[in-house]
Amino acid sequence: MEFDVLSKRVIGCALEVHRTLGPGLLESAYRQCLAHELAVAKIPFRMELPLPIQYKGILLDCGYRMDLLVDDNLVLELKSVEAVLPIHQAQILSYMRLAAVPIGLLINFNVVKLMNGIKRFVL
Repeated sequence: MEFDVLSKRVIGCALEVHRTLGPGLLESAYRQCLAHELAVAKIPFRMELPLPIQYKGILLDCGYRMDLLVDDNLVLELKSVEAVLPIHQAQILSYMRLAAVPIGLLINFNVVKLMNGIKRFVL
């Protein structure tokens, strides 16, 4: 699926979740509801995907988990925070590098208007 089409569909699902729930809930609630919307929309995804680190030729499970990997082409990192910090941006960029996926969306659900909480990243 082409990224523009995929990202628009995913953002549409996220907007539906935000429209229904509003801001102020835990990230885990938004993740589960977004997963439901993606499934209803028949958009393939994997949730809580482990991301091992390759170190000197071995893979080490260091506890990293990607919130959602959509159609093996789009990393979604979900937040429910007062403000997105540089560490959150570093986190999604690290996940994108570890997963070898060049496109990602950082979505902060703790905003009044969700479009103000979405940031796109490209490696």
